[in-house]
Amino acid sequence: MKKKLVSCLISFTLLSSLSTPLLAKAQDNTQDIKGNLVIAGGGVGTSNHDIYEKFLSLAGGKEKAKIGIIPAASTTLQSSEKFKKDLVKYGVNSDSIQILPVSNHDFSDTQRDESTWKSQVNDKKLSGTIKGLTAVWFVGGDQTKIVDSLRQNNGSDSEALKAIWDIYRKGAVIGGTSAGAAIMSDVMVTGGDSLGALKESIGNKANKHVNEGEDGKKEYEPLSVQKGLGFFQHGIIDQHMDERARLGRLAVAAYNSERDKEQNFAYGVDEDTAMVVNNKDQKIEVVGRSGVAVLDMSKAKLKSASSFVSKQKARSGLENIKVSYLSPGDKINYHLKSFEFPKDKVETKGFEYYSFNALPATGVFTPYGRLKAYLSYSLVDNESMKSANSYVYDSQGWGYEIAFRKNSDTNGYWRYTDGQKDDYSIVNVGMDITPKTVKFQPDKETSLTYKKSTFSPSESPVYDSIKGNLLIAGGALGSSNSSVYNKFINLAGGKQAKIGIVPAASTKFDSSSHFKEDLIKYGMKAENIEVLPISNHDFKGTSENESNWKANMNSDKLAQKVKGLTGIWFVGGDQTLITGSLRNENGSDSKVLQAIWHMYKNGAVLGGTSAGAAIMSNTMLAGGDSYGALSYGFTDTYDDMNQQEGGPAYLEKGLGFFQYGLVDQHFDNKARLGRLIATAYEKGNKNQLSYGIDEDTAMVVNNKEKQIEVVGRGGITLVDLAKVQANDKFPSDYKNILISCITPGDKVNMTTKEIVINPAKTSTRKNEYYSEKIGPNTGLFSPHGVLRKFLAYDLIDNAQSKEIKSYAFNQNKGFELTFRKSAESNGYWAYTDGQKDDYSIVKVTLDIKPIKVAIK
Repeated sequence: MKKKLVSCLISFTLLSSLSTPLLAKAQDNTQDIKGNLVIAGGGVGTSNHDIYEKFLSLAGGKEKAKIGIIPAASTTLQSSEKFKKDLVKYGVNSDSIQILPVSNHDFSDTQRDESTWKSQVNDKKLSGTIKGLTAVWFVGGDQTKIVDSLRQNNGSDSEALKAIWDIYRKGAVIGGTSAGAAIMSDVMVTGGDSLGALKESIGNKANKHVNEGEDGKKEYEPLSVQKGLGFFQHGIIDQHMDERARLGRLAVAAYNSERDKEQNFAYGVDEDTAMVVNNKDQKIEVVGRSGVAVLDMSKAKLKSASSFVSKQKARSGLENIKVSYLSPGDKINYHLKSFEFPKDKVETKGFEYYSFNALPATGVFTPYGRLKAYLSYSLVDNESMKSANSYVYDSQGWGYEIAFRKNSDTNGYWRYTDGQKDDYSIVNVGMDITPKTVKFQPDKETSLTYKKSTFSPSESPVYDSIKGNLLIAGGALGSSNSSVYNKFINLAGGKQAKIGIVPAASTKFDSSSHFKEDLIKYGMKAENIEVLPISNHDFKGTSENESNWKANMNSDKLAQKVKGLTGIWFVGGDQTLITGSLRNENGSDSKVLQAIWHMYKNGAVLGGTSAGAAIMSNTMLAGGDSYGALSYGFTDTYDDMNQQEGGPAYLEKGLGFFQYGLVDQHFDNKARLGRLIATAYEKGNKNQLSYGIDEDTAMVVNNKEKQIEVVGRGGITLVDLAKVQANDKFPSDYKNILISCITPGDKVNMTTKEIVINPAKTSTRKNEYYSEKIGPNTGLFSPHGVLRKFLAYDLIDNAQSKEIKSYAFNQNKGFELTFRKSAESNGYWAYTDGQKDDYSIVKVTLDIKPIKVAIK
């Protein structure tokens, strides 16, 4: 939801205030509740069938459901009307859905004055209407408005609220999103962020006025809580957990305000996700697209700083917190404080898939920069890591180190979901939050470790008359991503297309088999799809030795078959295995590769995901991460997984199907902007754009129109080095890099670099929605941890921001990233998939400066 962060409406709650009436239980008698709760973390997409279907099922089914929508949290009726339309789309009769007259304020998009509704909450007619419902839904906005609308001035429940409790006890489902989730617990979090909660809400009163600007506004917001409606009696609930990085705020709220830490967890619900509470079974099920963070604060205690700083007294942190993160399909027994996982999930403990040295999570250049992904790949499923760190601090460097560690009871559970997306559950990671001071200074020695690339690819032929197209997917392509699949099928000639799948990148046949199954699901005939015998290595789990297929690259029969296809798909894995399976030892094109070029030039579509995207450009990015590429430059050696996950950049010659610049993939999840910049500066054409494709997203290349279109669920980052200034004697010191981010429906001309924004979006320039003082993006406790969201919320749609900073560092060296608005900068916004914010960003300027780091 496009909402400002809720202002601090009451003073932050200190330990001394825990016994105040503010935190008294909302309902004393909560036994034998027959109803259920659907508590959504915000940003619920209209297409999120699982949440909508679960809510309607608990409401009695589409035919019998009678639903009341409470609009009180919002400033308009738009979100309520939109939710009603969504319910109708899911099969509910429109006459069975009512927007209830519950509000303490007027709505800006209507003619009547809804502030008069406040006086109606004790009317018998309204309470009678509510008693005839099977479900109530609270829309998002400001949670305090919900509570104020349903409680009387003396704090007692209105007749309307009593009626909601009555139907809930008898079996109705109560649901809500964002603010509608916050009101569910007794202790309702009403404001604050992780840094503000830590700095000002656990005995750190001395820090209150640090780092205020002339206008008195701070870069962070203290924690504030008040009495919620208490439908959920078994712990504190917070929302927008992943996008707004609220784990620190939830930890402080639970430490300060939870009455029974031994018995209750604290819960943080991600966007587009819901925790479904079954009161009868005393269980919670996770439903939707992301996860629910679960904090065990039973052994938590204050942790003091070891040093003193001028202007500040000793600060406190927290230690001995246990963090778990559950995924859709997982269940929590909140009475026993235990977890249940689907039977097809396998344990990671003792069977870790990864083995690489993960960097600390420090900002938007950190791979897996969101909490769940970072804990999964960088710690729990990584045998090389026993602990991993992140940081949060203000622009003066006052902040905290967050240390995550494996305990004896730490474990992970993994499976594929929605095709071949990794789905992790995480149990009992230890977390300690320690006060630290982080200081940055310019670095004059970074160049001593930097190695330039020795890679010099021969130029691929440039064809002006390519009739075919490309569909280049950034990885983790969901089977449910119909827009990408249908686009590929249509470009291949429709459901009668003939598709060849190249399995070479993978070590198993699973990804090729799954992609074939997906194409059939989308309407293609099985006999028109073939997994081609192209590989230079054996596959696991088969009786045949596929390494013998290497000779097939020069098979006349296979080459002839390829020429008769209308589409080729390259699956993901290791991109060097694809090039090694299609190029001769002397580097020349094999007969099969020549045949692929023939079909492509004559109108076929070539597609691929992950590794199958990396091979598309002439210079192929095959290894390294952003910090490694900027710090150490390039390497001539390749170490498979370790090189893919981090270290200096590794380049090879790609297949050159994409003629207009460099392509990189997994761009959002693996934070590869730095490695793309370093590679484009050394090996790219400065007059061309470079392209970073997010996961579950495709870049569709129309060679005839010289145009790229974005399709899927993420975005594409465009890097323009035409005006870059760099110090060749001091690598990775850049100025005036232009960054743009485009999303589905946007287009860009590959030769003129002109960006055409989806006409449904409106410009944010001089019409910014936010006006906030912004601190640096620092890691897992910083909101908007993905590059595009960081630039959108904190810079391009923020009237106060002229520039924003992020830092990437490891031990005592790193980089300061400064993103600036320029005369050319603009943002464009629209709601998409319900009421999710969808931003495009045009021509933000980026400067990168090497720094020294001191942490005390």
